[in-house]
Amino acid sequence: MHFCDIVSPVLNQLFFDVYINKYSVSTDLDLSFQGGFNLASPYYIDHFVGSNVSGHIQVDVGPSKRSLPERANAILNGLEIYRINGAAIFHPNFRKKELLAVVFIGFFLGTLFFLFVLVVLIVLACQKWRSQRLSCPIDSSAQCSPLPVFSGNSYSRIIEMATPRAVAFSTSNLSLKIPLSEILLATNYFQEQFQIGSGGFGKVYKGILRDGTPIAVKRGARGSQQGLQEFRAEVELLTKIRHRHLVSLIGYCTEQSEMILAYEFMGKGPLRSHLYGANHNPPLSWKQRLHVCIGSARGLHYLHTCSCQPIIHRDVKSTNILIDEKYIAKVADFGLSRMGPHLNQTHVSTCVKGSFGYLDPEYFKTQQLTEKSDVYSFGVVMLEVLCARPVIDQSLPWEQINLAEWSVHCLNKGNLDRIVDPCLKGKVDSMSLKKFGETAERCLAQYGVDRPAMGDVLWNLEYVLQIHESKHCQQSLSQQC
Repeated sequence: MHFCDIVSPVLNQLFFDVYINKYSVSTDLDLSFQGGFNLASPYYIDHFVGSNVSGHIQVDVGPSKRSLPERANAILNGLEIYRINGAAIFHPNFRKKELLAVVFIGFFLGTLFFLFVLVVLIVLACQKWRSQRLSCPIDSSAQCSPLPVFSGNSYSRIIEMATPRAVAFSTSNLSLKIPLSEILLATNYFQEQFQIGSGGFGKVYKGILRDGTPIAVKRGARGSQQGLQEFRAEVELLTKIRHRHLVSLIGYCTEQSEMILAYEFMGKGPLRSHLYGANHNPPLSWKQRLHVCIGSARGLHYLHTCSCQPIIHRDVKSTNILIDEKYIAKVADFGLSRMGPHLNQTHVSTCVKGSFGYLDPEYFKTQQLTEKSDVYSFGVVMLEVLCARPVIDQSLPWEQINLAEWSVHCLNKGNLDRIVDPCLKGKVDSMSLKKFGETAERCLAQYGVDRPAMGDVLWNLEYVLQIHESKHCQQSLSQQC
């Protein structure tokens, strides 16, 4: 049975049921989902049924109970019927020798087919084993593994076979689907008092699931083509990877043209709110800032190295680094992420995406994307942590407006004290500050080839933390003496 929604003006408006010989075979069929959230996308379903005594097959389609009265409709674009009659080859006119020949040929062809399938399975298993050996996990807590199924009620749905180009998400992603009714209940129908933020994709709400689990709900703006692309990219990515320092996806919802993502709730909010701004929280200590930088660096390092083809975030900034109640930092917002170059490539060519003030100038000029673009953006975040000021501040003198340019100028002149957060002055060892500043400066090199890899940045940050803790221990011992 072939379907193609060429009648609906928008997505998620056409729901219908399919019957064969008056028996229901498909209920609430949604061509928007099966067609990859694209109108006029072809889709087919195979059914194996027996005919009645008359030899006739009756096929019916009709609106489902989910359809709105004013939009009730159903479509069927094509029908293919194959007849299988197992008794035909045993016609009485067949002679015994001919029957034996048919049986022998069938056995021979069946054996060849079995051997062929066995060889294919062995080759695929070898390729999978080789790819796993080539992958580069960071530690025991940073392995490429899919997310667990949503812990509440089971929302899994069974789908029929679809053409490859019509599949929106893999079948493993369907276990993460959450009904819209559950989202509405969790957020009290998206009341403003539950809103905790907003961004380019849409508004963010805090919600509580029925089992008491707090979640962050990101609701995309309807009709946004860019939002749809970011939504699909984030679902596809976060269902394939998992790491302690990456925000976990709990589920998603696409009912009634909605684009809703549900994440684990990060109680302390974005890093930026702990550095400056209207919602400025109490200042973080130097040790807390280092732990936040180390955690987010681990998350980015995992993205860059968890497989032979790196994942490039493309929008690393202080609002996309979230902190939980234990001050553990996690990288969030993967809507702009994309796969990086293969092992035999140096870069991927793509249109420029990112946030002003954090954007890699080399990527901006050449449109050639590598992992080093994330390194540059992370260097800007490190300067935010060090200086506790916005990356672009129009209220400052002209030469100080851009944080990256001003900080590099001061670091080159040896004037680190001019840019350090006043809350840190006199409380942090100078060697620790100097090493931190040098690492950030290397991340901001003009050319990507001169910037360190994310693993080197992580190593340097851990070294800065060791310097700080050793000095702190020495001071504590001297005070006790």
